[in-house]
Amino acid sequence: MDNKDLAKKNNEGSKVPEPDNEIKGTLTFDDKVIQKIVGIALEEIDGLLTVDGGFFSNLAGKIVNTDDVTSGVDVEVGKQQVAVDLDIVAEYGRDITNIYDRIKKVVSREVKQMTGLDLIEVNVNVVDVKSEEQYEKDATTVQDKLSDAAETTGEFVSKQTENAKEAVSKTGDKLNNQASKAKKTVDNATESRVK
Repeated sequence: MDNKDLAKKNNEGSKVPEPDNEIKGTLTFDDKVIQKIVGIALEEIDGLLTVDGGFFSNLAGKIVNTDDVTSGVDVEVGKQQVAVDLDIVAEYGRDITNIYDRIKKVVSREVKQMTGLDLIEVNVNVVDVKSEEQYEKDATTVQDKLSDAAETTGEFVSKQTENAKEAVSKTGDKLNNQASKAKKTVDNATESRVK
């Protein structure tokens, strides 16, 4: 038996059976799954600077802060349909109706492809428009503020830790001194009794 015959024989034994229409059950999607699909799909929309104040940017490297791509994406998920609400910041000078149409197209495609659900409604609230330069400046300012706050907090915690260590050390020294005095007192008392 050659390799082709062996492979054919192995494949015959490992065929996946066709789905049985008699098997009951349901497939559901948590809101966060749909929010994540929408959030990731929005990365490809030109002229869309942020959703809910900034989880991504189409500027340098697209992603600015992806800790939570579901931020700013609200969804209502039914058994067969999905509705999406977004608050966005659009790039100044861009055709916002075109951005809205692209959002509907891309989100509908991705949701349908991944879940089989139909996108029946997309509500987009444009909360601001900014130039690329202004957005980049604002994003840098926010990141700088967060970095500065983290650094300041770290310095404060370090200082407090040092203060606590110093206080424990002083307390330990005082206890050692008091223990030494008590021992001398006991030793003196013992010597006095022995004499």
